[in-house]
Amino acid sequence: MAAIRLYMYNEEHSENDYRLRKRYIAACKGEKSMTKRSVLKSEELDVLTKNFRLTIDPLSEGRQSVAASQLLDESGCSAYLEWLSGILNSPSAMITASQFAKRYAFLTAAPVLYAMTLYNKGLNLSIDNCHIESIEGAASWQSNIRLSDARVTSPETREQRYAWRDDVISNLFAGNLAKIWRSMSRAANVPMAIMWENTAVRVYSLYEKKIVAGASAEEKLRIQEDFDYLLHKAPAVLYGDTRNPIARFYVPSPKAAASNPSVRVRKTCCYYYKVSSPEEYCTTCPKLQNG
Repeated sequence: MAAIRLYMYNEEHSENDYRLRKRYIAACKGEKSMTKRSVLKSEELDVLTKNFRLTIDPLSEGRQSVAASQLLDESGCSAYLEWLSGILNSPSAMITASQFAKRYAFLTAAPVLYAMTLYNKGLNLSIDNCHIESIEGAASWQSNIRLSDARVTSPETREQRYAWRDDVISNLFAGNLAKIWRSMSRAANVPMAIMWENTAVRVYSLYEKKIVAGASAEEKLRIQEDFDYLLHKAPAVLYGDTRNPIARFYVPSPKAAASNPSVRVRKTCCYYYKVSSPEEYCTTCPKLQNG
C-alpha cells in the first residue's frame, strides 16, 4: 500500500510513467520476474572494484565491518557517527553524517548504476546485503562496500528492461539510501536535502563524466536514456520519497553543459570545509557564490 500511496502523491505524469509504475507495483506484489540470474564477469568486477571500491571478498585482517542495516537503529547510527567523527575530526554529528552520505552514495550508487547501464546487470544493493568496511587504525577514513551476495540480474529482452531497471533503481534508492538518510537525519539532525543532494551529485558525475569515457555508440544511447529516466521520468516511489530527489537538484543551465559539468553550483552546502585541513571549499559550494 505504501507504493500506491506514494504514486497517488503526484498525478501529473505521462502515460508511459503510469505504465511503468503499474509494472513496478505489480512486481512488488509477487508477479513472476522476467529476469535471469548470473554473476559479474571477472573483468566487470575488476572495473567496479578499481573505480568504485566494491568488493565481494571475505572480510580481511586489519579491516572492520559494519552491516549497513545497523545504521537503521538510532543508537547504532549515533554510535557509528560518533566513531566516524573522531576519524574525520568533525565538530558535529550533522557534519559527519553529510560526509558519510557523500562517501556512501559513491560506494553504492556509482557501481549499481554503472553496472545497470553499461553491463545491463543489476547488483543487489539491498541494505541487508551491504557491509561498510574501513581500515582499522587508519589516519583517514578509507572505506569500501562489501556484498554478501554477488549475484546479479539481467533483463531477458529490451522490453523487459524497463521493469527490471525500475527494480534495480528501487532496490538501491528506496531499499537502501532513503532508509539510511532518514535514520541519519533523525540521529544527527541533518537536513534530508543535504543528504539527497550529496547523492544527486554522485549520479550527475557518473553519467556526465565517468561512464561516458570509452563508451560505444550503442552504450552512449543507453547512458543518455538511463540518465534521462533517472532525472525526469522515474517516479518518486523508486527513490522512497515523495518527489524525485535526483531531479530536484539538477540545474540544466549553461554552466552545467556537458563540456564543463563540474561548475554546477550546489543548492546546499555539504560542510566539507568543516573537516578539511587546511580549510577548503568544494568548487561547487554555494557559499563561494554567495560571498
